[in-house]
Amino acid sequence: MAVVEFKNVSKGFGVGTAHVDVLHDLSLKVEEGEFLAILGFSGTGKSTLMNMVAGLTTPDKGEVLFRDAPITGPGPERGLVFQSYSLMPWLTVSGNVALAVDSVFKSKSKAERAEIVAKYIEMVGLSHAGDRRPAELSGGMRQRVSVARALAMNPEVLLLDEPLSALDALTRANLADEILDIWNADKKTVILITNDVDEAIIMADRIIALNPDGTLSEPFAVSIPRPRDRIEMNDDVVFKKLRAKITQHLMDVGITSRVEGTRTLPDVTPIHGVPAAVAKAQEGLIEERFLDFSQLHKIYPTPKGPLTVVEDFDLKVNRGEFISLIGHSGCGKSTVLTMAAGLNDISKGGIRLDGRHVQGADPERAVVFQSPNLFPWLTAKENVSIGVDKVYPKASMAERQDVVEYYLERVGLTDSMDKMATSMSNGMKQRVGIARAFALSPKLLLLDEPFGMLDSLTRWELQEVLMEVWSRTKVTAVCVTHDVDEAILLADRVVMMTNGPQATIGKILDVDLPRPRTRKALLAHPDYYNYRAEVLDFLEEYEHGKTPKKAKEEAA
Repeated sequence: MAVVEFKNVSKGFGVGTAHVDVLHDLSLKVEEGEFLAILGFSGTGKSTLMNMVAGLTTPDKGEVLFRDAPITGPGPERGLVFQSYSLMPWLTVSGNVALAVDSVFKSKSKAERAEIVAKYIEMVGLSHAGDRRPAELSGGMRQRVSVARALAMNPEVLLLDEPLSALDALTRANLADEILDIWNADKKTVILITNDVDEAIIMADRIIALNPDGTLSEPFAVSIPRPRDRIEMNDDVVFKKLRAKITQHLMDVGITSRVEGTRTLPDVTPIHGVPAAVAKAQEGLIEERFLDFSQLHKIYPTPKGPLTVVEDFDLKVNRGEFISLIGHSGCGKSTVLTMAAGLNDISKGGIRLDGRHVQGADPERAVVFQSPNLFPWLTAKENVSIGVDKVYPKASMAERQDVVEYYLERVGLTDSMDKMATSMSNGMKQRVGIARAFALSPKLLLLDEPFGMLDSLTRWELQEVLMEVWSRTKVTAVCVTHDVDEAILLADRVVMMTNGPQATIGKILDVDLPRPRTRKALLAHPDYYNYRAEVLDFLEEYEHGKTPKKAKEEAA
């Protein structure tokens, strides 16, 4: 008997002409003790599906069953962990977990309930933080509380609605491992909503994709033996084939082919540029060391004395190179980037761009941040025009408008140029941010985790957009990322940073893969997983602190 079953379920929202179908004629069985992962793009109805299992919403057609009985509302047999932590800010860790325990185990004594609370707080590794309030906890610790609270209700089914997506990569991996340990011990039935293919493969017995049209894909069985080690799987043939198969399906159903644009870029010289004839004559002078980080340091004053965040960062970048900067959280990646942008003072050393020292912000250095920072009361076109009008002062209004529309078309916003920023999705806003940066015709493009706020499937699409536009301009670029695949996909060289404080360059990897690059081609390339292994091995060395394991062993 299936624990959870969907029978011909459809669900939509809105009325009349505004009605939108989200889920269409779904049929699905989840077996006892199974770990099922459901993948899909943002807006495909993953959370709607999960809310129906939780009893928070009902289908328009069909029925959702729990042990053959229709689900009519929430119940303690179904424990739900949301993407956001949903903790009571005025209660401690113990108080938040006790809230759930007290509601489910009313017949138990106070001492017995306290014992249950303590057991599950210990299970998620928070015994030392039982008296802390949510404001005193990191994002990863708060999500641990949410997991402990759900588990403490002793549910028959654990429902995980993107519980790891708001966390940094290392915390995300550690918490995923803890959830797997708990599942392995209790063998509860688990339904995980995720947008991360690797996460799904590492955790699940079976993976199903929720397609953009509201239907389900055929299931992908995960036959890789448990426990599954992230590093070892990189060399596993079954993992590679499954990863490629799932990735290709998601790209086929989710990333529609973009119509090649018809606009041509007008022959307009930006204010910080030089006429074409002069640029041609100076090509030999600016190709080498076009961007030069020389013994760069960043030191902050603290009550305990100076704190060196970055030291001896030394990197020479040729014109037209694309550099990925990767490392664990707190390693100073963004600090280096903001110094290059002129938004953060240099403590020692220097940065030279095109032979001149970087001093203060300048449109010759365009930045795309994690959050696109658009003016909400302006349209996409107006947001891009602000910089263009300043950078091309000698161009006519029509020429400047052509520049704006060219780049908005390049990022796939031909039909949304006059759309207000407030009515855009996060993915659309970031497209505008990318268009705005390229439209400045910068000498240097700086990208600070530009897709970090987006689900991984939307990231794929925007990575393709970024590569397509970059291939036309060949602007020198530096991209900060924590995503190994993104780093390799985009870059000519991957620069790996050691942990902070006193972070510096630990290793540089030359990525000799053909361009133009696509995710599908890279996954099929015989050298791709070798590059991936080099970056993963470096990050694993520094996973547990400032000094890598190898260095500790050598010192001992």
